[in-house]
Amino acid sequence: MYNIHKQGCIQRPQKEEAMKIKKVVLAYSGGLDTSIIIPWLRENYDNCEVICMAANVGQDAELEGLEARALQTGASKLYVENLQDEFVNDFIFPTLKMGAKYEGYLLGTSFARPVIAKRLVEIARAENADAICHGCTGKGNDQVRFELTVMALAPEMKIIAPWRIWDIKSREQAIEYAESRGVPLKINRETNYSKDMNLWHLSHEGLDLEDPANEPQYNKEGFLELGVSPENAPDEPIYVTIGFEKGVPVSLDGERMSGTELIKALNKVGGGNGIGLYDVVENRLVGMKSRGVYETPGGTILYHAHEVLESICLDRETQHYKTAMALKYAELVYNGQWYTPLRTAMDAFADSTQKTVTGEVKLKLYKGNIINAGITSPYSLYSEEIASFGDTAYEQKDAYNQKDAEGFINLVRTAG
Repeated sequence: MYNIHKQGCIQRPQKEEAMKIKKVVLAYSGGLDTSIIIPWLRENYDNCEVICMAANVGQDAELEGLEARALQTGASKLYVENLQDEFVNDFIFPTLKMGAKYEGYLLGTSFARPVIAKRLVEIARAENADAICHGCTGKGNDQVRFELTVMALAPEMKIIAPWRIWDIKSREQAIEYAESRGVPLKINRETNYSKDMNLWHLSHEGLDLEDPANEPQYNKEGFLELGVSPENAPDEPIYVTIGFEKGVPVSLDGERMSGTELIKALNKVGGGNGIGLYDVVENRLVGMKSRGVYETPGGTILYHAHEVLESICLDRETQHYKTAMALKYAELVYNGQWYTPLRTAMDAFADSTQKTVTGEVKLKLYKGNIINAGITSPYSLYSEEIASFGDTAYEQKDAYNQKDAEGFINLVRTAG
């Protein structure tokens, strides 16, 4: 057993350093890690004031009862900040327009961290806080994403990362510490998957998923939260039509919606049809491989629709070069480098390519599959007249002349 009291294994910061910290703003989710940080900060930083900030980036249900829990655990106050629209418009959609994916992962946790950290900085300054604290582990990517954002926006602000200071090494030990301090928790020792939920996705890590040989328990009650497995999806397909303007999704089945509303609607219909499950062993920034299972129903549909629309709206050279840039963009987002000149410059490139990415994409959703069912755009570069295998193409004065291909082939041969 991990005996907190007898072994005294919570490492303490230097006394002089601790005395300087009077007020800390903590990124708070109400989960295990951030809950035990509240009493730990007060015990190790001279009974400092702990102000919690919970960011609503789409996990509405998880915010219920959060204020009472934070105050009961020792916080002086809790800010609950609704960042959903900012999250969608300033972080999700720019990434979507670039078409950025990291090893197939749609970056759900990655681009949520900078919007949360940005608000942490704003609250810390308004409260005249001495430090910002987060509950990310020393093995993960999120510590980098939070801290690089704070460093970019408030380089003078001290950052406290308890998981890099104390001697707690596992979730089991963290649970024991919580129990020894009377910290209220919603998890138990048998079901403590590490999860992260926001408007865009839900991630699952830990327990049986740590062995890549184990199949995810998609059909186990309570495992999936945003939808169902493909085999449990309806036997009849459903059609959706998504409208885009300059690369931004603006409507669903002809009804204009805000980005937040549209993603929520697609999460519901996509999840109900088994869309968006992704099981991956990814290369973490910190140098290890990590296995995770992601639920991203609405995001998977939007990425597919956007790619389909670009196929008729972008010329070949732009489309291919943009695909190459999307890989670098994804690495920047994944690595926590949102607030960098390069990412800003790449946004300008993406926006330029999206000027003609306007139109509608019809998709058929069926048991985890997304099937193309039609594309239209006033800026389409597709010409049925030129591409047709029918006789009508040859009768048109300006149509493609197949004989011209002979000269092209000879030129390629000569150049080679």
